[in-house]
Amino acid sequence: MKPGAGSTNRKGDIGMNDKELELALAVRGACIAAALDGYERAQIAGLCQEGAWECAVDAMRMLDLRPILHPPAEDRTAPPGPASA
Repeated sequence: MKPGAGSTNRKGDIGMNDKELELALAVRGACIAAALDGYERAQIAGLCQEGAWECAVDAMRMLDLRPILHPPAEDRTAPPGPASA
């Protein structure tokens, strides 16, 4: 496997720079949140576990990744530091 293609180094990193890793973590988090929400809504609606799982997968498929890939300008800036006295 080529370095950077999913291989890990001694520190456990998978060959990504900080920006790529941040994006991957954001996508993973959004997928998990969508799946949990889809599953919970399906269970509330009375679907069986298999049906709820299908809803969770569908929620991940329908997830709009554009806000993660292209966040609004105010989200791209660093949070303000502590106020000076």
